[in-house]
Amino acid sequence: MPVPQTFPNYAPTTQSTITAAEIGWKDYFTSPTLQGLIADALTRATGLDPFLARPTGKLSGGMKQKLGLCCALIHDPDLLILDEPTTGVAGRYTFVLSIPPNLQRDVLAGRAAEVQLNVDATRMSQAFTGSGYIQQMISDEVSTFVNRYRTSAVPAVDLAVRMRFNPNLTQAWFGSLMEIINNVTMLSIILTGAALIREREHGTIEHLLVMPVTPTEIMLAKIWSMGLVVLVAAACSVTFIVRGALRVPIEGSVPLFLTGAALHLFATTSMGIYMATLARSMPQFGMLLVLVMLPLQMLSGGNTPRESMPQFAQDLMLVAPTTHFVELSQAILYRGAGSGVVWPPFLWLVVIGSVLFALSLMRFRKTLSQMA
Repeated sequence: MPVPQTFPNYAPTTQSTITAAEIGWKDYFTSPTLQGLIADALTRATGLDPFLARPTGKLSGGMKQKLGLCCALIHDPDLLILDEPTTGVAGRYTFVLSIPPNLQRDVLAGRAAEVQLNVDATRMSQAFTGSGYIQQMISDEVSTFVNRYRTSAVPAVDLAVRMRFNPNLTQAWFGSLMEIINNVTMLSIILTGAALIREREHGTIEHLLVMPVTPTEIMLAKIWSMGLVVLVAAACSVTFIVRGALRVPIEGSVPLFLTGAALHLFATTSMGIYMATLARSMPQFGMLLVLVMLPLQMLSGGNTPRESMPQFAQDLMLVAPTTHFVELSQAILYRGAGSGVVWPPFLWLVVIGSVLFALSLMRFRKTLSQMA
């Protein structure tokens, strides 16, 4: 649909055959001399001379704008509507680079030089990515011209990066060991908690009450029996799966790692018994396990580095046994650390395990007294 160009007393459309030279002066000046002077001055100033005999419908968008400018300068219209061509909207070029004529002079003189990049923003992905590439290419070419050679600036210090303990950044080396650490924690809590709940559901806990054993002995029996099962499974996994099947090099002492795992199991099995005294059934214990296991795994430093966490989260997770187990496991198995390096996590596990055992024993005695 053609868009009309509206002027006072004149409204030709872009499809009319009225020539460019006729618009703007024919009906508004009575003096032929003045008409010619005004028309000649405007056509020369706007570059319309070669197009005086061409119909307005065949003029380009830029020439139509110049034609409208001529009419506006003469008549000062209230409304000016210019028709923009639609045939060139889907153009061939997404980027048009405009380089000023004095670019080389400004660059060599050290002055700020500007290069204009026109981008077709309707092609969003190309415009976003391509503008960055073009900017980088222009910067490289200018730097090459100024420095007289195609290379980057030589750094004052050559930084040589060497990957220690995992030279090829193999994901299996890290992931396999962290899976063992996570499963040791999860299985120790589940086995001890499920054993206590199932005995209570089947009524076998009452059989223990009539036997000459104390609550402490009952708890220790469950802790070390379930802990021993998990500890043997962890030793077999490290030896036959991690080191044997996956060919992951173990730098440190496996017995030292298993010693730390035993202390960790002492803490987590005590935690499992405490959770079992809070839950009434296995579904409740499962829901409680989800609430406990997610923070233990996500914030212990196994999946996310502790240094990237807020300081409050780092301080809070110091009371969790998994934080210290992850620390000593990585130090022993990855970096070959000895007992002189990992004794602080060992000490933390002893303290945390003792506190959890005391709390679990108090809760377990209260539960047994209610059942008696």
